[in-house]
Amino acid sequence: MTADPRTPTRTLLPVASARQTWTTLGAQFRDRPGLSAAAATVLVAAATGGLVAPWVLGRLVDDVIADAPVSRIAGRVAVIAAAAVLTGLLTALGAALASRLGETVLARLRERVLDRALHLPSATLERAGTGDLLARVGDDVAVVTNVIAVSGPAFVGALLSVVLTVFGLVALDWRLGLAGLVAAPAYALALRWYLRRSMPYYARERVATGERTQAMAGALRGAATVRAYRTEDAHVAAIAERSGLARDLSLEIFNLHTRFGLRINRSEFLGLAAVLVAGFFLVRDDLVTVGAATTAALYFHRLFNPIGLLLLESDSVLQAGASLARLVGVASLPDTAPPAAAGPASTPGPATAPAGPRGPAALDVTVRRHHYDDGPLVLADVELRLAPGERVALVGASGAGKSTLAGIAAGIIAPTDGSVRLDGAPLTGVDEAVSRRDVALVSQEVHVFAGPLAADLRLAAPDATDAELLDALDRVGATTWLRTLPEGLATPVGEGGHRLTAAQAQQVALARLVLTAPAVAVLDEATAEAGSAGARDLDRAALAATRGRTTLIVAHRLSQAVTADRIVVLDHGRIVEQGTHDELLAADGRYGHLWRSWRVPV
Repeated sequence: MTADPRTPTRTLLPVASARQTWTTLGAQFRDRPGLSAAAATVLVAAATGGLVAPWVLGRLVDDVIADAPVSRIAGRVAVIAAAAVLTGLLTALGAALASRLGETVLARLRERVLDRALHLPSATLERAGTGDLLARVGDDVAVVTNVIAVSGPAFVGALLSVVLTVFGLVALDWRLGLAGLVAAPAYALALRWYLRRSMPYYARERVATGERTQAMAGALRGAATVRAYRTEDAHVAAIAERSGLARDLSLEIFNLHTRFGLRINRSEFLGLAAVLVAGFFLVRDDLVTVGAATTAALYFHRLFNPIGLLLLESDSVLQAGASLARLVGVASLPDTAPPAAAGPASTPGPATAPAGPRGPAALDVTVRRHHYDDGPLVLADVELRLAPGERVALVGASGAGKSTLAGIAAGIIAPTDGSVRLDGAPLTGVDEAVSRRDVALVSQEVHVFAGPLAADLRLAAPDATDAELLDALDRVGATTWLRTLPEGLATPVGEGGHRLTAAQAQQVALARLVLTAPAVAVLDEATAEAGSAGARDLDRAALAATRGRTTLIVAHRLSQAVTADRIVVLDHGRIVEQGTHDELLAADGRYGHLWRSWRVPV
């Protein structure tokens, strides 16, 4: 029976509040004081330069009326031309600096989001769904990037132009400034009308985008199952439904945007009419000159574009704000990864790491209790010690907490209340370069990176020679299929290259383990992806890769437990039995029940 393609009940990743978002951005800008100050200074200078031409043009009108000499008029024209060129250059430079600042801030935020995403507990990701995370690191980043590169500098420049132009209008004559302010209530009412209606749509649109991504990712990830059960139409219909919802929300926003534009035009008409009428009466009563009234009208007319841009681009800025809050929500998640997080694909540390492989080490795992976020208890009262060189198999029913305990033992999950010690020293207190060599994890879901096979293997040992790579592959039994590759170690694998089977990918991961040469190896169902034909081969590969190392195995098949020095049985997050295969069968307890249910001959 296939899964229902309809929207499941999910707990989305957090979204930051407006205060959190601004606090995060402010901290990023303060970290780059030079670039921030340069961008602000140039943008202010560009906005100020835009006031020169209308002011000089007003003086030019007075000169013409007063029949001033041609030289003065020519000088005014030259000033206008020079101001236009200088303002253009400053505007371009300001946009470039603002874009560079924004892109730098966004790059740091992207890195933080990716770092937090990579360290999220698997249970949290499962509850949120991969679509929510992919929409944030994909669509939301694209929205923010577009605003920073295109709309952002123009928006900031327009805001400065409005502030400085209003100041110039009031400084020219306070009565003309008051006349221009007639448009302010109309602009404010138009913006209030738009924001109240559009902001909920933007938030719903971002969620709808995440739902659409989730539906597509789920269907593509389970494509084989979808085809096997012939549920393509149901999944396509689910994707179409969510795409239609996102489309309808976009159309609603566009409709609001169009009506908003009409209200802006009405506000512009009211403001300019008020300035012209006020100017007429002031000139008639000789309270201001014709040139001053002209300058006032030009100043207000100059506000059309920046105010229109501010109001109309609020569409993009609001989208970016919603996306930015979603990014900051992930970036602000607490760092739950201990500093000693490790894996066979990790790059070994620099010169501080010990030279050469280390011998097997003792591993002590104590978990008084562990749960994910505010979820139920996963592990309780667990005391597990692995002697140096001991091979321990962890078995239990699905949901017993085996993978969680393996993650804690490997140092990639910090227990809610507990500790992990390597040869008596806290694993989280070990130097990171050392711990990357000392503890390595191979899980069921391994990834083959795009590029030459040799480069994929050297993720574990950057300085390894081709001979060492070949020796590692031979040790895990990968030599047979390696010979079939057209370019051997130089053959591109992964996305866009030679596609390895699930068993071959696991052998690559085990070869990385050999190259890393850790003191402790943790295999979390590392051979579970193999079919019945390749199961024995992968089991032999895992045994060869971990020979001489302290090893903890989450056994997917109980045949893996038979060869272990000791078997630990988990049930509902607690250790209920320990012993050898023969001892546990003789005890006829939980392990004996699992063994009989599995029905595998010894």
